[in-house]
Amino acid sequence: MANKKNLGEMSFLDHLEELRWLLVRSTTAIIIMAFLTYFISDYLFDVIIFGPTRPTFFTYQFFCELSHKLGFAENICITEMPFIIQNTQMEGQVNVFVWMCILAGFILSFPYILWEIWKFISPALYEKERANAKVFIFVSSLLFFLGVIFGYFVVIPMSVNFVATFTVSDIVKNQFTLESYMGMVKTSILAGGLFFELPIIIYFLTKLGLVTPRFLRKYWKYAVIIILIVAAIVTPPDVVSQTIVAIPMLLIYELSIFISVLVYKKQNKELNV
Repeated sequence: MANKKNLGEMSFLDHLEELRWLLVRSTTAIIIMAFLTYFISDYLFDVIIFGPTRPTFFTYQFFCELSHKLGFAENICITEMPFIIQNTQMEGQVNVFVWMCILAGFILSFPYILWEIWKFISPALYEKERANAKVFIFVSSLLFFLGVIFGYFVVIPMSVNFVATFTVSDIVKNQFTLESYMGMVKTSILAGGLFFELPIIIYFLTKLGLVTPRFLRKYWKYAVIIILIVAAIVTPPDVVSQTIVAIPMLLIYELSIFISVLVYKKQNKELNV
């Protein structure tokens, strides 16, 4: 029978030292990837980051074609973006350039960061569990990248469309600051990526006994309400857009419950053997 590695072999200070080097190596990986994005910075900003500010963006075109097929109103199609993005600070564009490259570096180096985290926690796992490192990194990375894609292609364009078309009066013209737009991009992408990690988080919380399937089912209705509120905040005030945002989030929560059930049953089976 596999036993856990003796954690007593390392002192508290030794664990802190390991954690320090984990942070150093992870930060180094982020900086290296951020530096590499410098060579594609024109494409990163012009095509990717500012893509959702153009009517020709993939998401807008997709929903326009979908509306035609479903016979919806023509006003779903976006022909213009009635706003401009302006820089109001002397060092504003420099700060944005640096932080967006760091964000890109974090996203690109995420699998490596997961590997470092796995190496740090693996001594506390069973031998059989340590053998699943590749599965853990692959699944966690896949979920994170799916969340990033969801944030970029769904949350950001819907948010941009909503704030661009919302107005309290025709007298007021939308002129967004560069910092506010970039803040929305960073929040949407990171929130999407981290939220899609929920099944992995639930997996470990269930193994630690901090969460049970019964607990997740008990508060299911509250989770649905929170998800619907978030979907309503980040989308235009129409049912179709809110549903498109809410459904993937609900599926992720349901997947988390399913994973919790599997882990809980497996633990009970092992205790009864």
